[in-house]
Amino acid sequence: MILLTGATGYVGGRLIKLLEQRGQQVRCLARNPEVLEGKVAPTTEVVKGDLLDRNSLDAALQGVNQAYYLVHSMGDTGKFAEREYQAAHNFIAAAEKAGVERIIYLGGLGEDEKKLSEHLHSRHEVGRILRSSNIKTIEFRASIIIGSGSLSFELIRALVRKLPVMITPRWVWVEAQPIAINDILEYLYTALEHPIESSEIYEIGGADRVSYGGLIREYAQQQGLRRYMIAVPVLTPGLSSLWLHLVTPMHAHIGRKLVDGIQYPTVVTNHKALDDFTIRPVGIHSAIAQALRYEDREFAETHWSDALSSSNMVHKTWGGVKFGSRIADVRECHVNASPEQAFEAIQRIGGTQGWYYADWLWTIRGYIDVLAGGVGKRRGRRNPDKLYVGDAVDWWRVEAIEPGKRLMLRAEMKVPGRAWLEFNVEPDGEGCRIRQTALFDPAGLLGLGYWYALYLLHQLVFSGMLRGIARAAERKMSH
Repeated sequence: MILLTGATGYVGGRLIKLLEQRGQQVRCLARNPEVLEGKVAPTTEVVKGDLLDRNSLDAALQGVNQAYYLVHSMGDTGKFAEREYQAAHNFIAAAEKAGVERIIYLGGLGEDEKKLSEHLHSRHEVGRILRSSNIKTIEFRASIIIGSGSLSFELIRALVRKLPVMITPRWVWVEAQPIAINDILEYLYTALEHPIESSEIYEIGGADRVSYGGLIREYAQQQGLRRYMIAVPVLTPGLSSLWLHLVTPMHAHIGRKLVDGIQYPTVVTNHKALDDFTIRPVGIHSAIAQALRYEDREFAETHWSDALSSSNMVHKTWGGVKFGSRIADVRECHVNASPEQAFEAIQRIGGTQGWYYADWLWTIRGYIDVLAGGVGKRRGRRNPDKLYVGDAVDWWRVEAIEPGKRLMLRAEMKVPGRAWLEFNVEPDGEGCRIRQTALFDPAGLLGLGYWYALYLLHQLVFSGMLRGIARAAERKMSH
């Protein structure tokens, strides 16, 4: 039995899937178990517990052989370090009592203890507390983690997409050794069977030593964007965190901890991990390319309207709902028809059927797209009644479909960014509810200008389209 703490976090959430795919018996510890509902396999056990509540840990650790310690307080305010130390002491006390044989911990790189931020110092101290127990502990120390949705990747993504010219403080050019999330996961998984005689510290990093500035350049290059950086020596960590808060999807206090942590080099100085493990981490080009590919797959797999309604990263602004650096127009309505009848109406969208409202506007937009070198509306659709993944629908492409439940279209028109249109249908009393989400991922200031310039027109078209779909479904019901 493997216990996973931090299952609701970025690394832990991905590690769950890997452990499940490889047939491991997993138990997750969570303060709020309901958060993991529907996100873990039926074979994975979820138990309620809090690392700051020593008495809540005994049941969670009963029968556990190995445990992952992946919790930390990056988003907490106040005396977060003291809470981290107390949590670590509570955990090893309960783990020793339960007879746990191995702890696997992910901390942070940093060579000189005297030059560590409070955040990184706390990561090292937690590792020391865990290694001070009688349980064999493998502590991995990593620098910047590159993966779709990671804090660092989202920061880079937002900066590149929003700012053609960046005023970059000194910390942007401090050397680090970024590592891809897939390589992190392989290290964590391999550590389950890795032979050790006593506790070990392994410094892990990607194949390249590079700064945030280098990551920004690489991301921009892969996205075909030209970006300029002007280095200045005067932007303090406090001002930098406020700056990040304004232009990236990150709270100021998290930005401050991030900036504090990268004021000094975070590179691998002990290469023992390369000797003891067969894993060979990729460089930044492959790491960013992997993140972009995974991000595209997530866009297809994620029910964005559900994520938008439940995520604490969401905040409403004029122009739609903001989710990180993405913007969405989300609207829904009740329909006096069955989910199957509503989905039939949705599935007939486009082509000769049209878009249920103001088809003349869609036609004009199609001509504009053709003039810009796009596909316009001339492709139509292959089948007037049924859609399949990969089908063209005018200037859209079917990205995902769940018959009777969900349709997701990806735009292939010429726009300064990426766009999706998603429909979800679910039972609602005697009828059903249709939720329609138009999601836009703007490319820089031009993309933001495009979205906001057309926002009022989008409101008119999207609301009219949803009403038209509802009427079509109800007519089907009446017949």
